[in-house]
Amino acid sequence: MTHPIFTALSLGAGIQSSALLALSAQGVLPKVDYAIFADTGWEPQAVYQHLDRLEHEIATPAGIPILRVSSGNIRQDALDPNHRFASMPLYILNKDGRPGMTRRQCTGEYKIKPLKKKVRELLGFPHPARIPRDTFVEQWVGISTDEFHRAKDSDVKYMRNRHPLIDMGWSRTDCVKYLTSLGLADTPKSSCLGCPFHGNAQWRSIRDTSPQEWEDVVAFDAAIRKGNARANASGNRLLGEAFLHRSRVPLDQAPIDHVTAAEWAALQQELGDSDADAQDLEDGVIDGCSPWACRGEVEPVQDGFGLAS
Repeated sequence: MTHPIFTALSLGAGIQSSALLALSAQGVLPKVDYAIFADTGWEPQAVYQHLDRLEHEIATPAGIPILRVSSGNIRQDALDPNHRFASMPLYILNKDGRPGMTRRQCTGEYKIKPLKKKVRELLGFPHPARIPRDTFVEQWVGISTDEFHRAKDSDVKYMRNRHPLIDMGWSRTDCVKYLTSLGLADTPKSSCLGCPFHGNAQWRSIRDTSPQEWEDVVAFDAAIRKGNARANASGNRLLGEAFLHRSRVPLDQAPIDHVTAAEWAALQQELGDSDADAQDLEDGVIDGCSPWACRGEVEPVQDGFGLAS
């Protein structure tokens, strides 16, 4: 068989994937059979509200079902010593003062894994059933021209990635303009509430507009300071402290209001961390969290849990 069994949109509910859903629903692009949202269990309320609006105003009228899938709650799992830990990319301050970062496993566990499971179910071949060689789906991924370097193939043969925005020559700005024309100018970034790749602007937005969510992320930041719960429970020797903010300062004390270039340069020198400038600290990673192109491709220097990279 040379044609896909069905077409599915990997829906993160951010700018690019929301634009793809609308383009499909409006008939600008062919209609997808499904839009699949992988829920980490710790998305900002703004993302859940936007997803509901996409479903009611865009997808349902066009006959496109939005399927919500999940592998669990990433916040709860990270603090549960009995749960297998899929680490978030936390910032580490090692005992010798060197900066590091934990391995990024959350995308695979909380985004890609449940998407694959749902696609297998829809194909009629749930794990561990073998999928015939000529059976595959076409999966749309919201990658625009300004981030074409993030466009990747799927790692399984039964899911073949396609990037319609790149095919159309659309940038992120084009997506924003299109969503604005549909009354969706307030489309949020798609990322966990406590994603370490937030910039200061996003941390301030949480603090200033959603006190309850700010309290939540501050509490989580404090809870992970000495490493993941499972490592502590097993008595692993910890090599450093973990933080959500790049400054490696407790979130409620972190410099999120205004950091001059000179101040950030001094902090970088103190930490030995020269990978970002003051503007990067302010903006964070512009792109949302795509299951197939996680925001902020990073390599760990030291994971802080007694394991070197």
